[in-house]
Amino acid sequence: MKNILLIGGSYGIGLAIAKELNNNNNVFVASRTAENLSDLNVTHIPFDANSDTLDVSKLPAVIDGLVYCPGSINLRPFKGLKIDTFESDLQINFLNIVKVIQTILPQLTASNQSSIVLFSSVAATMGMPFHTSVAAAKGAVEGFAKALAAEYAPKIRVNVIAPSLTDTPLADKFLNNEVKQEKSAERHPLKRFGQPEDVAQMAVFLLSEKASWISGQVLHVDGGMSTLLVNS
Repeated sequence: MKNILLIGGSYGIGLAIAKELNNNNNVFVASRTAENLSDLNVTHIPFDANSDTLDVSKLPAVIDGLVYCPGSINLRPFKGLKIDTFESDLQINFLNIVKVIQTILPQLTASNQSSIVLFSSVAATMGMPFHTSVAAAKGAVEGFAKALAAEYAPKIRVNVIAPSLTDTPLADKFLNNEVKQEKSAERHPLKRFGQPEDVAQMAVFLLSEKASWISGQVLHVDGGMSTLLVNS
């Protein structure tokens, strides 16, 4: 069985990934809380990506897969954004990834071929109003992933999933009533917003041997939003 480390895995997409991986892998969840994990056969490691350094002594010598889940959704007009918002979005969405990967790089390279899965956003590809801060941070993730994939091929595969709005606690304020849900669904060519399982299944695929010839890619799990223009 593979050793898979999830940074964040107690809620939303991370929890959905943990559930998908639960029975066939050794799963380690490094997160601030173990809430929602009690029914899963996973090892929890208390960890705050913003303030902690990952304790490698609690991890196996070989890590076959890493998924970094923490993120933010700050949607506000550019003129009202302070530099602190850009810095905090960059920290949680991107810079903490660098810290985690550098910390566990020996374990990743000890695998025959490890897989890193990161998260971007449809907003990094599409020009969307009020997304300047998060789009900038997610754009950094995409550029970093491609460069890292090139540098560590064929030893480490690195791919990015770029979802559209997905029904998670992070997105609750955008989907917390029927009107918002209907409007969000209508914006997508496939006429629904995302579910955590939609994204989790792509992550599990990218971690698996079935994706062993895929690296340096940004895969859009977005209901067709980034590429399809359809008549309403």
